Amino acid sequence: MSAHRPLDLVTPGGGTAVLEAGGRLFLLRASGRVVPIDPAYNSPGGEEPYVAVPVAGHRGCSFGAGAIYAIRLANARGVIRISASGHIRRFAGLRAPGLIDGIAFDETGAFGYRLLVTINHGSTTTVVAIDCHGAVTTVTRTAPRVEGGIAVAPGAGRFGRFSGDLIAPDETGGRIFAITPEGKSFLVANSGLPHGGDIGVESEAFVPNRQRFDALVADRLTPGNPHPGDDVVLRLGSSALRAAGVKPYDLLVATEGSAFADAVRCGASGCQVHHVADGPPEAHVEGHIAFVTR
Repeated sequence: MSAHRPLDLVTPGGGTAVLEAGGRLFLLRASGRVVPIDPAYNSPGGEEPYVAVPVAGHRGCSFGAGAIYAIRLANARGVIRISASGHIRRFAGLRAPGLIDGIAFDETGAFGYRLLVTINHGSTTTVVAIDCHGAVTTVTRTAPRVEGGIAVAPGAGRFGRFSGDLIAPDETGGRIFAITPEGKSFLVANSGLPHGGDIGVESEAFVPNRQRFDALVADRLTPGNPHPGDDVVLRLGSSALRAAGVKPYDLLVATEGSAFADAVRCGASGCQVHHVADGPPEAHVEGHIAFVTR
């Protein structure tokens, strides 16, 4: 399905995703229909103003049903909140130096059901947790360099020793890291995929325990790049994923260049990585992977 400069996709669950494209916000239906959300929102620009939404029935302190949270890279740097009624306000300011480049909700409770944000500053990353009142707590200032579509691993042992940890990709090195609520960092796996700037693992999400769904990811037009993109949303169906051996609670990751996809499965005996799919060679992937029920 086509879109103008798609950047990120997230879903609160069900058959609809929130699409950030061309600096605007839309609802993307499972049918492929794109519906504007809020004409008042206009991203201030910058590298990667990704978005996050709490799932329906988010536990802990309420972040607001239907609210969308977006990275703001300039003019009151931090996170903004777009309410379901369209009211836009500054939610939290972030003072840690570097590029804000990752955002995701904790739905397991390991991080107190807070909003997690990563700030990249060279070889290391600061991770902060933000509660529903906008109070910011630093989890760590010394995580490895990570960026992109970060996600919290499902709890109850469904992702082995890393259950409940923040899982984040390392685009330049092709690695996948876990950051614990105590601020410790561990290597989950080497993706084995091509890596480097604008090439390596960028997007990720955990496969839902549902029968029929589509995995969606943004493929942004990026002129002059070796992977110039297509201005489309790429889709991979649940039947194709199952045929490739993917199971519920596996971590699905995709590279920024060419949308190469791996699945990572972690259990009591450790983690295994296997290749799932190759996207279009010209693809330029950004943001999260979103799962939409069909």
